[in-house]
Order: sequence, then structure tokens, then C-alpha cells
Amino acid sequence: MVNYQGEDLNLIFGALADPLRRRLVLTLRSGEASVEELGRPLGISMPGVMKHLAVLERSGLITTEKRGRRRFCRLEADRLVAAEKWMTEVRNFWDESLTRLATHLEEE
Repeated sequence: MVNYQGEDLNLIFGALADPLRRRLVLTLRSGEASVEELGRPLGISMPGVMKHLAVLERSGLITTEKRGRRRFCRLEADRLVAAEKWMTEVRNFWDESLTRLATHLEEE
């Protein structure tokens, strides 16, 4: 069973709770991008983009690197593993519970 006591899972789910941040994560699936490239299609101010990126960085979902005058972001997809394991365990619990319920009802 995955250890859910730490703050990691809370930070990950908290970061992914916002649709704009999920959009940024999806954008970064295709590879690294500059902050400007990420912010351009969002229609929000650059300080707003930076705040969302800071939340993603604190959660460990992205890393940023400054090169010259530009900052680049990269997805750290391995950080999604804990969240994926948690969701799988919850789904398995409910699948098994509903299967047992169906079996019980069929026996009645």
C-alpha cells in the first residue's frame, strides 16, 4: 500500500485541483517549454502564470531552469506515480466491494 501520510500526495492533488495547472501539465507532456510559451495561450498575466507554475514546482510536478533571460519548465511525470497508485487502490477497493455486493445480491 502507498504511504499517504506525507505531504507529497496532498501537494500533488492540490496542484492538480486547478484546471489551468492541469492544462499546463498536459502542455508539458510534449516536452520542455519556456514560461512565455506556456503563458501565451492561457490569456492571463505573466505574474498569474508564474504563480501557477510555482504551485506546480512546489508539488514537484515540474522543475524550472533559468537559461540566460528565459526560464524553462519541464514535467516530472514520475511524481504522478503516487497519485496514480492511490487512485488505483481506491478504484480496486470499490470494484471489489461492488463485486462482493453483486455476488451477495445474486445469492439472495
